[in-house]
Amino acid sequence: MWVLNRTASPVPAATWWLLRTALVVLLGSASAVSCQPPGESARASTLQLAPLVLAVPRIQPQLTLLPPPPLPDPIPVPVIEPVVTVLPPQPLANEAQALAAGEGAESEGGGLAAEATPVPVVEPEEPPIPAAFEMLGERVAPGTFARLTWTPTETFTGNTVPSAVLVAHGTETGPTLCLTAAVHGDELNGIETVRRVLHDIQPERLSGTVVGVPIVNLQGFHRNSRYLPDRRDLNRYFPGNPSGSAASRIAHSLFHQVISHCDALVDLHTGSFHRTNLPQLRADLNDDNVVKLTAGFGSTVILHSPGAEGTLRQAAVGVGIPAVTLEAGMPLQVQEEAVNHSVKGIFTLLDAIGMYNKRSLWGNPEPIYYQSRWVRADHGGILAGEVRLGRRVRPGDLLGTVIDPISNEQNVILSPYQGRIIGMALDQFVMPGYATFHIGIEAEVAEVTESPAEEDIDHASEDYESLMEEGD
Repeated sequence: MWVLNRTASPVPAATWWLLRTALVVLLGSASAVSCQPPGESARASTLQLAPLVLAVPRIQPQLTLLPPPPLPDPIPVPVIEPVVTVLPPQPLANEAQALAAGEGAESEGGGLAAEATPVPVVEPEEPPIPAAFEMLGERVAPGTFARLTWTPTETFTGNTVPSAVLVAHGTETGPTLCLTAAVHGDELNGIETVRRVLHDIQPERLSGTVVGVPIVNLQGFHRNSRYLPDRRDLNRYFPGNPSGSAASRIAHSLFHQVISHCDALVDLHTGSFHRTNLPQLRADLNDDNVVKLTAGFGSTVILHSPGAEGTLRQAAVGVGIPAVTLEAGMPLQVQEEAVNHSVKGIFTLLDAIGMYNKRSLWGNPEPIYYQSRWVRADHGGILAGEVRLGRRVRPGDLLGTVIDPISNEQNVILSPYQGRIIGMALDQFVMPGYATFHIGIEAEVAEVTESPAEEDIDHASEDYESLMEEGD
């Protein structure tokens, strides 16, 4: 063991401190090696430095709960007491009279009068809800629109020919107005008129029912023909015969399955055989109910006409259904001006009879003609008209000219009457005797004479054999 002799030689203090430190390190290493097994001593010969871990103190948050600030003092609300004043009931008229009589009796006799009999209060009644509309085996609920099917006849092959029937049934009670068109299959303006009217109506605003048959003569319509396939004029066979000709059977089916449900009828037509008509009503002005019906159409010319035997209008009036014929335009065309006038007139009628609120504004009122005449051509050739529909004429006025296509000879047609052009033939080749211009004659009612053959010439049947064969 070594003994450090500090007195042998003087050693500086710094050197002495270093030696002491080295000795301490060596002694510590030897002690550590001696305490480990041989294997571990070999591995411990390498100096290892352990990581320095510093403990971080945990800081606990300190929450200080402060008391809420004091609420302000409530503002006192004064209590409002309602003041109810009970007024004595006002006596009814009969009660007032009874009280007055009682007071008189008390003042005279000094006693109390007898108490008046109370009068029950009648609550206003709700408008009745209309029942479902029944036609052709179908039921149409109030406030709805329906398309029904009318099957009047069969074709040559035995197939049925169904035709549409449009129904608008209102939410309030009212009359049933029927519209029929294309009784003559080539008259197209009425078909478009019925379509516009029925599809423009809002059933929830309607009082009553509107029934429209757009195409009555479906077989003639398919052939662009005025007549039925057997050349009969359907508008000469009403009210029909279930055992008669094809025309009579169709007429009977329409009249009893559809027309019998109507309270009023408007039958839509046009001119025939290359003729055109000013919009006009044809009506039997000897019937008061028919006169009331014509008054609702607004500014439309009215021509007095009882109606030819067998027409739908004449048959309807015969069973108590007011009916008019509304003429407008020409066949085989859909004319916007004629259709617009017809639609406007029908909606004005619906407003006038309290069924639908849609009145149209019209211009000056049109006259009523109680008499009319057709002016006929005296020569054959090319007709060149010189007037237009609606023009007023006087005796001697030029209406048109008939020109010979070979010799160029010209023959004028002059008006023999004072009145207005309410119908006329289109420019075409004509034969002598052809009806060219229809004049509504201005005359006083007292001067009127009946002229049934002349006034309805554009709906007269030209099938002589059908007239000879049929008596129904």
